[in-house]
Amino acid sequence: MATERRVGVAVDFSACSRKALSWAIDNMVRKGDHLILITVRSVAHYESGEMQLWETTGSPFIPLCDFSNREIMKKYEVQPDPDTLELVNMAAKQKEIIVLLKIYWGDPREKICESIENIPLSCLVIGNRGLGKLQRVLLGSVSNHVVNNGTCPVTVVKQPQ
Repeated sequence: MATERRVGVAVDFSACSRKALSWAIDNMVRKGDHLILITVRSVAHYESGEMQLWETTGSPFIPLCDFSNREIMKKYEVQPDPDTLELVNMAAKQKEIIVLLKIYWGDPREKICESIENIPLSCLVIGNRGLGKLQRVLLGSVSNHVVNNGTCPVTVVKQPQ
């Protein structure tokens, strides 16, 4: 009997995260898997009661049909781009997978690591913006932090030069 796999992909709806998502769909997910998109919002952008309740645990899982709906996503102040939506809709149909979105609020480095434990994830795919050494020191590398502190296998998909 096959076990349920939960493949996480950290997304910020940029070209870099779309590349990581595409890689995960092509190389990681298989029929019956749960593909869980994880996005992290800044803590400064919410004031509604629901967001405050979800600060530590993240939002409830948001199914693909809901996060494809712009009106529903306005509530979370998250607007997935059309290319990402097309990619996950196609993957859901072709690979027969369940696609979910989970939103966290706070520091992306910490919240992505927490999501690995809380969901829990079987593996995680994350993009890399290709920062130079000095930029990584000054800005901090989310992918580097997750690779070093995550408790599941983490695959970093590099942005082409």
